[in-house]
Amino acid sequence: MKKLAITFITIFILTNCATAPVNGILYSKVTFPGEFNHTNDVKNQKSGKSCSHAALGLVSWGNASAGSTAKKNGILKISTIDHESMNILFGIYRRYCTFVYGE
Repeated sequence: MKKLAITFITIFILTNCATAPVNGILYSKVTFPGEFNHTNDVKNQKSGKSCSHAALGLVSWGNASAGSTAKKNGILKISTIDHESMNILFGIYRRYCTFVYGE
């Protein structure tokens, strides 16, 4: 039983660093910049958000890809892509969101 508990704690701690630039053990919510288009002047007329979620490191659902977010929100030209990550208590619940801006 002790080995099982140590294994789960180790998994939670090690997988915690793969979701955002900065993470807290109890709670964190971090927004960070992604990419932007240097080559043209695309205006931020439309925006879209999509998220993926995970629970206990066992199940995950959602689609946080920039392409599907743009398509779902009618964005044909992307100007900026930003991200947000939320983590609660060693990764019991996680959310990773992608924000897409453009025309």
